[in-house]
Amino acid sequence: MADPILVEVTRGPLVESTHAGLLAITDADGRRVAAFGDVERPTFPRSSAKLIQALPLVESGAADKLGLTVEELAIAGASHNGEQAHCDTAHAMLRKAGLDTDALECGVHWPERADDVARLNRAGAEPNALHNNCSGKHAGFLCVACEMGVDHHGYVGPDHPVQREVTAALEGLTDTKLDEHVRGIDGCSIPTFAIPLDRLARAFARLGTGERLAPVRAAAAKRLREAAAAAPFMVAGTGRFCTEVMGRFGTRAYVKTGAEGVFCASFPEIGLGVTLKVDDGGTRASEALMAAVIHRFVAKDDEERAFLDRWAHHALLNRRGLKVGEVRVADDVVAALGR
Repeated sequence: MADPILVEVTRGPLVESTHAGLLAITDADGRRVAAFGDVERPTFPRSSAKLIQALPLVESGAADKLGLTVEELAIAGASHNGEQAHCDTAHAMLRKAGLDTDALECGVHWPERADDVARLNRAGAEPNALHNNCSGKHAGFLCVACEMGVDHHGYVGPDHPVQREVTAALEGLTDTKLDEHVRGIDGCSIPTFAIPLDRLARAFARLGTGERLAPVRAAAAKRLREAAAAAPFMVAGTGRFCTEVMGRFGTRAYVKTGAEGVFCASFPEIGLGVTLKVDDGGTRASEALMAAVIHRFVAKDDEERAFLDRWAHHALLNRRGLKVGEVRVADDVVAALGR
């Protein structure tokens, strides 16, 4: 059965394009508040799971032993733009672990923003692994290897002690056995596992409330969420949804995007977790849908709702700046969320 249409793109009075997908909202016990599509279908969370992947950094004691700052804890769960502050922060983590950029095994790509690409070009410089949007997460993995006293080389492999710890955290939070049958390789070369969407939502509810978690894990999750809220720029960067939303809502809404139209969120005050997947991988749709969910469950006044409308009802402009349509969440989805 086809997945339901969650987001529409209009031109004039007509719907020109649509985005189908899945959405699950649950509490820490897995009770569904809302579900669209087959939310039991395994889905790769990609970078939306970075909060879970960063848990060993705190649980192992590495964060305290190395004296990691709030900014460094935030970037350990980031998909950042590769701006200078991001590179500097990830590099500072490596230095604390006694390592340098060449220890990173995430690969190299240019920064996300044209301004930062131009800055490198003016300097006659090439990008390095610090510019990779996952460099903070990988710096965190290297800090864990340092604390464990293991060889950091090959830390991206599924059988490396660091990745075994990360996989165990994912299994524990989602109550899901993760092995080679559901394992792929992520863009930054670490393992990524396909997990049922509703179990991911339940995991993020638990990360927000601490329910059904051991005290050490609950404390680690709280510390990482609070770091993201205190230093949201490190989680993404200039003009990015995650940075702007957490900058506005603080600890009330932890949000994290992932490649291919995935998003996870935790709303600690109301004890809910959210996971969504847009079938065609479209970021414009995943951001619109997540904004609508936050609009319904977290926003407390018209000012906060208007802030979210910039994504939930994103205007489409032509080359002359004329509004020609919008990206909007489908009416039946809005109605269901309202109920």
